[in-house]
Amino acid sequence: MKGSHLFLCLISMTCCLNLMSTAGNKIFQFGSCRVSMSVTEIRSGFNAIKANIQARDPIKTLSILSYPHSLHKVKSSERCCVTHHLFNFYVDKVFKHCRSEDSYVNRKISSIANSFLSVRRKLRHCHEQNQCMCGEESTEKMKQIRVNFEGLNVTSAAIKSLGELDILLDWMEKAP
Repeated sequence: MKGSHLFLCLISMTCCLNLMSTAGNKIFQFGSCRVSMSVTEIRSGFNAIKANIQARDPIKTLSILSYPHSLHKVKSSERCCVTHHLFNFYVDKVFKHCRSEDSYVNRKISSIANSFLSVRRKLRHCHEQNQCMCGEESTEKMKQIRVNFEGLNVTSAAIKSLGELDILLDWMEKAP
């Protein structure tokens, strides 16, 4: 009898510790890949600098992520691949070229970039385990995003892409 109480206590403690360690995190299912991330934390950091970043965007008529339907209607089987490539894109291209005169804005960008690095590692693991299937659709969508990005000077493109971070987060959260 005492053993079963101890067992239940251990199970309860394990569940509580697991919940505490993932508090604020949401599990995303991208194809067969499951990734835990705190979208609330990323959104909070982004919302704190969104007005500043978008005010620095000199070209209001062009979009990197939503140029005709770049992220719309991605097959669920290819969401992992597109997400993996987008996180690589943001870490490798966007965050490296987003700097501000305001140290507060730079700290927020750095915090968002660190969150992206963490998720990128998880997505890379899925990709290496062949859980992210990349087909023609995901290749074409990423090609269009890169063309949109490369059509601008690197600083303007990075600022515009960071200013569109809410498009990416909305797309991820609307996943089926």
